[in-house]
Amino acid sequence: MMKLNKTFMTIGLASGIILMSEASAMTTMSGAERVNPLLIESKLPFGAPDFNVINEADYLPAIEAAVKIQRDNIKKIVNSKETPTFANTILPYEESGVLLDRISNVFFGLTSAHKTKVIADTEEKVTPILADLENEITFNPELFKRIKYVYEHEKNQLKGEDARLLEVIYKGFVRAGALLSASDMERMKQINMRLSKLSQQWGKLLSDATNHAVVWINTKDELAGLSEADIAQCEKDAQSRGGKAPYCIVIINTTQQPILANLANRDVRRRVYEASIHRADGTNPQFNTFSIVVETAKLRAEKAKLMGYDNYADYSLEKAMAKNSGNVYNFLHQLIADYSPKADQETKAIEDYAKKTMGSDFKLQPYDRFYFSSKMKKEQLNISDDEIKPYFNIDSVQVNGVFYAAHRAYGLTFKQRKDIPTYHPDMKVFEVIDKDGKTIALFYSDYFRRPTKRGGAWMSAFAKQCGLRHQLPVIYNVCNFAKAPDGQPTLITWDEVCTLFHEFGHALHGILSDCKYNTLSGTAVPRDFVEMPSQFNESFATVPEVFDHFARHTQTGEPMPEALKERMLKSISFHAAYALGENLAATCLDMAWHHIGQQEIPTADKAQEFERQALQQVGLLNNQIPPRYITSYFNHVWGGGYAAGYYSYLWTEVLAVNVADYFAKHGALNPAVGQAFRDKILSRGNTKDQMLMFTDFTGMRQPDASGLLKARGL
Repeated sequence: MMKLNKTFMTIGLASGIILMSEASAMTTMSGAERVNPLLIESKLPFGAPDFNVINEADYLPAIEAAVKIQRDNIKKIVNSKETPTFANTILPYEESGVLLDRISNVFFGLTSAHKTKVIADTEEKVTPILADLENEITFNPELFKRIKYVYEHEKNQLKGEDARLLEVIYKGFVRAGALLSASDMERMKQINMRLSKLSQQWGKLLSDATNHAVVWINTKDELAGLSEADIAQCEKDAQSRGGKAPYCIVIINTTQQPILANLANRDVRRRVYEASIHRADGTNPQFNTFSIVVETAKLRAEKAKLMGYDNYADYSLEKAMAKNSGNVYNFLHQLIADYSPKADQETKAIEDYAKKTMGSDFKLQPYDRFYFSSKMKKEQLNISDDEIKPYFNIDSVQVNGVFYAAHRAYGLTFKQRKDIPTYHPDMKVFEVIDKDGKTIALFYSDYFRRPTKRGGAWMSAFAKQCGLRHQLPVIYNVCNFAKAPDGQPTLITWDEVCTLFHEFGHALHGILSDCKYNTLSGTAVPRDFVEMPSQFNESFATVPEVFDHFARHTQTGEPMPEALKERMLKSISFHAAYALGENLAATCLDMAWHHIGQQEIPTADKAQEFERQALQQVGLLNNQIPPRYITSYFNHVWGGGYAAGYYSYLWTEVLAVNVADYFAKHGALNPAVGQAFRDKILSRGNTKDQMLMFTDFTGMRQPDASGLLKARGL
């Protein structure tokens, strides 16, 4: 997943703007003056955050100071007596908030990956401050007047990134409501403030609900089927969560829990599944997100109506590759029609298999599916996760797989830097070196789960690449893998291998960026394009040379035997209908909530019925294949910036399949092909229309969806 930073309109450094001096960065602490390290440039490579000297208490005063500086810089633009030009209006605006950008990139990295009580309290105070600033800038009539003048007088004279920057900034203001009447503009400000607050409430409530939804286990016998390493993790998780019982099973962010594939105790499986689906729906009265969901949906619908759209989906999709909800639904309906018969066949096959041992009256439940599917896979393909996990040591997957593929395709090498501080000891830092020997980026990896980290996996940046600022990228990946006990190697599943490759695809999009402006650089592209480089990067995991390089036994170092490798690769598409179905169902829920007007949105107590009807309407109400995310814990949509955009995972998978086919045809690890992909897509950010980028690289005028089901083994 690509994490969408909550940095609002916080960008840059240009001549004439106000900066924070070291003297003004002084704070008084314990009677002595101390420089707030967030308010001065870091001495580390690329200005990387110096976590050795940053205190959690530094963030709030630093953000407050940076907000003031950006306000002053905006005033300077507005108060200029000069005729508006690109040079005296657009560039100073683009660069008006470099300090706030720098600080908030670091702070919001922690709110997701290391949210201590101090960070959580600071976020609560910071959110309305930044929302206020965003409203002030977005609805500043004098600022927009100058931007509009430049757009009307210079847009046909500018070229390249200058022209693109002007277009993106102007249209961003228009889409935010800069052309609204005074009364509508005031209402839009109120909506923005409330949505910001709701997003904050959502994040806290869902995190608390998920952490609370653990399943406590009293005896080791109840964990039958799990490996010793998994049982040790359950014991460790119980200790870190108060030790109410000797073991506990932690709930991850998706509906289905991977641990169900191995749990032999059916009642424990049921408890785990129910803990997952009921984590935030009010089953436990402490944790009910539906009031936030409903209010958020209503405000988004109202926002769309103010902007002249029938619904929020059409408003949101206008700036995406899909353009409108009609195109999205046409895309989804075709996939659903092709997928549904295969899903029914798959479910029947699993239930029939289970009946052989459970009896003819056995009824397959959703918490049984992974367990019996896993047993079928082991019996039919003679393979199991426990057999292949010893070949997937996380350190080897990262260095000999993820990094190796990037070296072969793009000429990159990675050197670990143990001298650069991190916010948690589990993290690693790597210097990224290009084929010419020049250092081009820093890359941080934070792979192991802990109570202060939200669920899921994502990429973001402590600093984006920006030519104008001479800023090289400082990029990070975050995951939630179970860490092995001290002294033991951490072994991961094939799905987790793919997650590492996926998130590093996002990282490469940031690392290889070569753009002039911060607003356009790296992953600053539409949601239905941003997931393409990451999904494509997963294809490298199965390239024979790459696979053989990382899939080595953690004790012997021997490569995976050919017979096991063949069975393992064949197993990837075993019962593949489930994964597509859960994604389609979640996508259709997202669209259902955002494709209706304000008056059609249900009350909180009717939200679950709305969800059921929405799935039934598109033919995806399937007890056996529930949505990957149910409404009450769909973080992508209610807290992660993917409203009316979750379809992008499937949309971009089509793009990724097309790109992977091109690589396969011309040489998956051919440096010339890798360089072309880098030059035409990965380095370009949002400097060009994404469909044109896609065409430039593949030669295809439009994406071809026909290969998607085939690529998934369907």
